[in-house]
Amino acid sequence: MSDIDALVALENTVFEADRISRKSFRHFVSADTAVVLIAEAAGKLTGYAVVLFRKGNAGARLYSIAAAPDAGNGYGRKLLDAAERAARDRGARSLRLEVRHDNDRARILYEKNGYRRIGEVAGYYADGATAFKYEKPMNIGAAKAGAPAVMELRRA
Repeated sequence: MSDIDALVALENTVFEADRISRKSFRHFVSADTAVVLIAEAAGKLTGYAVVLFRKGNAGARLYSIAAAPDAGNGYGRKLLDAAERAARDRGARSLRLEVRHDNDRARILYEKNGYRRIGEVAGYYADGATAFKYEKPMNIGAAKAGAPAVMELRRA
């Protein structure tokens, strides 16, 4: 199974709708304005995060983050830490994201890690669900100690 196949399989397992397409994953992996981070255990993809950057914009966007349901605890946090590290490495002053209003587990993770709610968008998701918008300042040089258990996926 290719890296893209594994990403699509995980995406289809974790999300019921609003999924990232194979074409979009391929684009993100090769784009200069995106970073795709992956977590693996025993040679199996256990999670990913996609961070987007815009030229001329001091902020970054956590476009998507997912951990396999059977991956065990801690992968969401590791991926979030790696996404923040990627944002800081690119000089981003903040990291923003959207999360479903009813995704309590994700909202708790973000809030425990210093994200503050800055707004909401009604009807953001395909099923009409509201998204809460969150943001966290990226203090340059404030990276957490320790080697990341997550690596960047880059197509040659």
